[in-house]
Amino acid sequence: MPIWSWILIWTLLVAGLLTMLAWFAVRLFRKLTATFGALEDLGDQLSELDLDAAVAPAPFHPAVFRNRRDLAAAIDQARIQRAYRRALRRDLSISRGKLLQHTSYEPEDRPSC
Repeated sequence: MPIWSWILIWTLLVAGLLTMLAWFAVRLFRKLTATFGALEDLGDQLSELDLDAAVAPAPFHPAVFRNRRDLAAAIDQARIQRAYRRALRRDLSISRGKLLQHTSYEPEDRPSC
């Protein structure tokens, strides 16, 4: 092959590479502008929430300085609430399981073989 064909091949390869890189840069720029636009909209939505006016959380009180009976009552109350939530979840899963196991079955629905 003559030298001019190699120069032509490499010129086309380099031009194709530069075109591909330019195309990727344009796509990246468009995606970044869309992302920044979405972030600007999100910032506007957050500014409308007015988070500074939210209720401040209750101050932290270490358990070391509290009465032992009050702590025991709070622990018992939390334990009762957990057991109640667990029972509700169990009843819900049982009812879902019963619905899955005991569906209405009509003999007419059976395909004839």
